[in-house]
Amino acid sequence: MPAELIDLSTPGEDQSPLSISPEKVFFVIVKAREFGAKDIVTDPDSGSNPTDDDTIDVLEDDGSDSTGQELEGFIRALNEDEQIDLIALTWLGRGDGDIDDWDELRRRAEERRSEYRSPRRETVHYLLGEPMLADFIADGLDAFGVEWGDERPTPDPSSPSERDEDEPTRKS
Repeated sequence: MPAELIDLSTPGEDQSPLSISPEKVFFVIVKAREFGAKDIVTDPDSGSNPTDDDTIDVLEDDGSDSTGQELEGFIRALNEDEQIDLIALTWLGRGDGDIDDWDELRRRAEERRSEYRSPRRETVHYLLGEPMLADFIADGLDAFGVEWGDERPTPDPSSPSERDEDEPTRKS
């Protein structure tokens, strides 16, 4: 079943709808918050057990946590329009424009993405390089009047995503 467009425009206005489902955006927010909670490794040779260390090691990013990999894979699997929406929502939430600038933010996000050699991979790295990604995306949604709670959404895996344009077309 194709992902539904969320028409968040008010009657009489010319705002673009989001092409990404709220569940997918919520999932990115939750995972980005988990990913962003990690800290640098402060005790690389910890030989004690977690109880003795007050379970501090669990918040250190030692590369073995799968949250970043899960978030990276999820964003990479989104289609082009969904990735563009995430970038534009990030910019909207960061204050690079307001809701009246949505079309322009989206156009700029599309332009930026088109300059990448490997659009999916570089979009992921751009987004994950944003330290306050979750907060910015949540604020961007808020500008549309979409609120989200701390529930754990599960995106609909049946939503289609485009072929990975970073991969060459295979000829049979």
